Amino acid sequence: MTRLTFALLAGVAFGAFAVATMIPMSFPDKRAAVSAAFINRFATGFLIPLVALGIPEWQTGLVVGILLSLPPAIITRAYVPILTIGAVGGLVVGLLTSRFAAAM
Repeated sequence: MTRLTFALLAGVAFGAFAVATMIPMSFPDKRAAVSAAFINRFATGFLIPLVALGIPEWQTGLVVGILLSLPPAIITRAYVPILTIGAVGGLVVGLLTSRFAAAM
């Protein structure tokens, strides 16, 4: 599978996962919160397969996942859940990238 195709699939899957985890929660503006979470996690899943840092893909996933999770974690002050999902999700996307996406 090409990296671009995998990146699109990974972005949609990670974004959908983030939305699914937020459905039972309540927010003052749930539509905005869910949309922002989807976009953030889509970007994480999309970028990891396309970024070449010269380190193993799982490490790239971990770094990108944490870096893209920092702004919403700081804004909401929900550091542990946001950074944990970003780190674990980034790690998983990185591992799957090394297995299923064509080499760069």
